[in-house]
Amino acid sequence: MTGRLVVLEGGEGCGKSTQAVRLAQRLGALLTREPGGTPMGERIRSLVLDPASAGLVARAEALLMAAARAQHVAEVVAPALAAGRHVVSDRFTGSSLAYQGYGRGLSVDELRLLSSFATGGLEPDLVVLLELDAAVVARRRDRQPDRVEAAGPEFHRRVGEGFAALASADAERWVRVDGEGSEDEVADRVWAALTARLGDPAGW
Repeated sequence: MTGRLVVLEGGEGCGKSTQAVRLAQRLGALLTREPGGTPMGERIRSLVLDPASAGLVARAEALLMAAARAQHVAEVVAPALAAGRHVVSDRFTGSSLAYQGYGRGLSVDELRLLSSFATGGLEPDLVVLLELDAAVVARRRDRQPDRVEAAGPEFHRRVGEGFAALASADAERWVRVDGEGSEDEVADRVWAALTARLGDPAGW
């Protein structure tokens, strides 16, 4: 039996990392993240998010993200799924399309091909998009922003629009969930969305 891959997507500060942890615990799934999830991926993550990497151009950023994803799928995600274990990932291909495509202005079609090459064609069974108003996100921020977080409100507006467009274009795979409210309230919405799309996990 092959495991299921469920991805949490969304903009900065929407709560997806918290909800990814909670969902993985509830499913008994392997929790991982992008960029990262492997020693090589974490090194790439540090490079991409470091404010000292301000000169990194958009195409180089996209290639680094794809490299981290290729390592992540080969080393973590694909083996777990093949072993029958469910995987919950904090970000996946959708983030490259939203951030480097809509945000940085690169071709979404080219990025889609690049990500498909990196993953060997692996697609999530479900993508949960957490959506949260920018004013709420701003109130939540309690630390210095990293390189991507500091890209500015116009960049993050484009990213948010990108996520919404991706979800609308692939409504069979993506589901949009309101990220407003307590962690428990959002977790209940995520679980309801997952079971509505994929059925009771006990039967997977």
